[in-house]
Amino acid sequence: MQTVGAQWMLIHQAHAATLVSIVQAASLLPVMFVSLPAGVLADVLDRRQILLAAQGGMAVVAALLTVLTAAGLTTPALLITLTFLLGCGQALTNPAWQAIQPMLVPREQIPAAAALNSMNVNISRAIGPALAGVILAVTSAWVVFAINAVSFAGVLFALARWHEPHDARTGTQTMLPALRSGTRYVRHAPGVRRILLRAALFVVPASALWALLPIVASQLLRIGSGGYGLLLAALGAGAVLGALVLSRIRERLSPNAVIGLFSLVFAAGTAVAATVRNTPTVVVVMFVSGIAWLAVLSTLNTSMQLSLPAWVRARALSVYLVVFMGGQGLGSLLWGAVAGPLGTSVALVAAAALLAAGVVTLAWLPLHKVTGTLDRTITHLPFPALAISPAPGDGPVIVALAYRVSAAQAGSFIDAMRKLSVSRQRTGATRWGLFRDAGDPERYVELFEVPSWSEHELQHQERVTGFDADLLAETRRYAAGDPEIHHLIAT
Repeated sequence: MQTVGAQWMLIHQAHAATLVSIVQAASLLPVMFVSLPAGVLADVLDRRQILLAAQGGMAVVAALLTVLTAAGLTTPALLITLTFLLGCGQALTNPAWQAIQPMLVPREQIPAAAALNSMNVNISRAIGPALAGVILAVTSAWVVFAINAVSFAGVLFALARWHEPHDARTGTQTMLPALRSGTRYVRHAPGVRRILLRAALFVVPASALWALLPIVASQLLRIGSGGYGLLLAALGAGAVLGALVLSRIRERLSPNAVIGLFSLVFAAGTAVAATVRNTPTVVVVMFVSGIAWLAVLSTLNTSMQLSLPAWVRARALSVYLVVFMGGQGLGSLLWGAVAGPLGTSVALVAAAALLAAGVVTLAWLPLHKVTGTLDRTITHLPFPALAISPAPGDGPVIVALAYRVSAAQAGSFIDAMRKLSVSRQRTGATRWGLFRDAGDPERYVELFEVPSWSEHELQHQERVTGFDADLLAETRRYAAGDPEIHHLIAT
């Protein structure tokens, strides 16, 4: 309802296509700046408190927008500014909100929970726009904004009744090291990087339909605010149906097939919005497009949730949100800029073509086959006995492991170590190398550097997953006995 009210206030302004797209971007672009630190906060602080503070702040901003609009003081610039502040609150909320889902359901139910979460959003998307269209037709935008402000009471009540398990909080790092370790994880997680790529290739062109739909309703179909609400409601209702049938779709199609098929469906819906002037036809197509939107969104989100260990979940999800919602925001600006000089229809047709081109790239850039299936349970590694007790801030630390490997096993050992190198860097190492002793050809030395002793302790205590432990065990199979381990601390 908030989106409909804000966009419809600008629909009769000069340069409406650009202003409407800016409103969409203002609600989404804060993700680009806020999500990463928000993800760090959600991994090191009480997520419930973060959610309460963010939702409370958004309620205040929404109430301010209501009062100013009722008084006739809301200008386009002020509307965009307050929309941006609401977007900042949402960007602060999203990583913590996403990260608590695996606390509420067992792992095997995460796909269903992600679909249910998307369905909740899209039920609102189905009901809200239609209701907003009716309210705008008989009253004013300030009433829409008032309902949005009041709605935060329900969210705050739910959060007040829920308490985060104490063992779910990491709280073992300060902000900057936590941010570095989170980005390092994403950089060295091939499956996660591929999910981010697929999200970007879909959402940037797909954002055109969401950004320009008010222009389609007002200028191409000429059906007014009620008709705009109807189009958004059709998209939302389709997404609800998509959530209900998605589990059956997943039984028959692989994640890559779901992404490819429904990206093409969404591309077709975008092209229809650009070229067809029959309102009932467009409404039906928007309904089908809503199914497609949900299918792609839920598949990417579920793959991301299942690919992440608990210690870095909020930070990595914040990167996903930067790509997905930030891509929507940047895409909205892009398509608004294209629609201004070239027309809405041209912009939508171009977006549909880019969606189809993105599907073609699945042939060589698909989600990895093991995405979402790796063992992400945490394994605690024992510490060797040390003669001294390093302080948490001591470092950097170089860990040296000397292996004895026969010539017959050398090739397999080196291949296994290359796989292990990614794990070492994903869990905290900033540098890694494998060396062969020139004076003893069967002696190999693995060296990796960690920024501090506390960071290395975290590698042992909370960062090694079952999959990482399997990689470690594979390297040991090709070596004679356990490696000789040394910890070298900078002085």
